[in-house]
Amino acid sequence: MTNLILPFANKVALMADTDYVGFTFFIGCMAMMAASAFFFLSLNQFDKKWRTSVLVSGLITFIAAVHYMYMRDYWGEHQVSPTFFRYVDWILTVPLMCVEFYLILKLAGAKKSLLTKMIGLSVIMLVTGYLGETVFSEQASMWGFFSAVAYFAIVYEIWLGGAAKLAKEAGGDVLAAHKILCWFVLVGWIIYPLGYLVGTADGQWYSSFANLGLDMDVLYNIADAINKIGFGLVIYSLAVKKTA
Repeated sequence: MTNLILPFANKVALMADTDYVGFTFFIGCMAMMAASAFFFLSLNQFDKKWRTSVLVSGLITFIAAVHYMYMRDYWGEHQVSPTFFRYVDWILTVPLMCVEFYLILKLAGAKKSLLTKMIGLSVIMLVTGYLGETVFSEQASMWGFFSAVAYFAIVYEIWLGGAAKLAKEAGGDVLAAHKILCWFVLVGWIIYPLGYLVGTADGQWYSSFANLGLDMDVLYNIADAINKIGFGLVIYSLAVKKTA
């Protein structure tokens, strides 16, 4: 037991009091773990048709919490941004967040084609983003363009496309929840393209972004917690209203 605790304690001891990146990694990890426990333990209070949505919310925050443990320790050991672990987390959690749109609109007639489209676009967005940020960094602007196209295709689908039409047909609580989730994607997710621009600015036509002086790890950590937990709380609130 001591051997399991001491390595963890040593990594904590290495973090300085002014290490705000490490601080937000710890906060993000614990916040999302607490959210996971909350979502999982609340499942039995909902009708069966809403349990899957709340379960997915719990999976999103749980997967993120596990990866934040790795990222927290990676940062504590190397003081380097854990880009690899971030994309592993995102490739699992972002498609699940897109699945939530399908799940809440399923009762309004959403078909599996919507599910396939949302998952496909989110995977394209993330894979091209990863390639541009790590593998083909000299072509970051091109890969970033492909990633942005996929992102805006998701935005179009939920704001003006088929998903938006289904939400309007459903009306009431479903429409209200859908609109809030749309704002999360439009406003909350915008931090990720911004981080991409800052992280790949050297040698690109948008090199001025490198001079913004933003600590993207801190912003990523805060945005991740708000977006993932916020998404789940919107779904939870909808499930409560529909069950009541």
